[in-house]
Amino acid sequence: MIYFLHGSDYKKAREKLNNLLDSLFTKKPDAAFFKVANDNFNEAQLDEFVLGQGLFEQKYIILLDGLLEDKKTQQIILDKVKEISSSPNIFIIIEGILDKKTFSKIEKVADKVQVFGSTEKKKEDTRNFNIFSLTDSFSQRDKKKTWVLFQKALMSGVLPEEIHNILIWQIKNLLLVKSASNAKEVSLNPFVFKKSNAFANNFEDRELKKISAKLVSLHSLNRKGKGELEFELEKLVLGV
Repeated sequence: MIYFLHGSDYKKAREKLNNLLDSLFTKKPDAAFFKVANDNFNEAQLDEFVLGQGLFEQKYIILLDGLLEDKKTQQIILDKVKEISSSPNIFIIIEGILDKKTFSKIEKVADKVQVFGSTEKKKEDTRNFNIFSLTDSFSQRDKKKTWVLFQKALMSGVLPEEIHNILIWQIKNLLLVKSASNAKEVSLNPFVFKKSNAFANNFEDRELKKISAKLVSLHSLNRKGKGELEFELEKLVLGV
């Protein structure tokens, strides 16, 4: 059996996940629960979950959290998705935005599907969004405007990874200009130096270093499958 939670609205999807788990634990208090993410995925263990049950026909509840972000793991899951749907155990698949083909393969065999927010990134619309408007508002410490632009960027098809990288670039520039008297000294374009120099006055050195460290940690968490980069970036934007 498969519950499939999918879409761009991370917060709502997680709220639904928590409610679903509470309900399942109430209905099946003896069920064993397992959470599988990219950092602890094992194909052999997945096969055991699909086919096996504990003593006295104890049911398993297995959460597959963000596994489809990794292409290799995604293919393994898609190859076994029909077997997973036929399993006597309960599988919950929760993902962000997937390509249409992948979404369709899981949707066809899932028992229950719920979509939260948008389901596709419209990459062709990316050119209509100026990502530097986001870095400008972020550097001006305008939380409301930055959040609006952050949402607009995602709706335009800009990937969270792109936003993450441009913010790292911006913070790096702000730190550089704080210790330099001219663009040549830090190998920056004169226009970028002038602009960054004006923005740098909005931050203390310790603040920029703290934000930089946070951005680096988000990259690490995202690669390990321990968090949704989009959600964490949104928290960062609202917290500056």
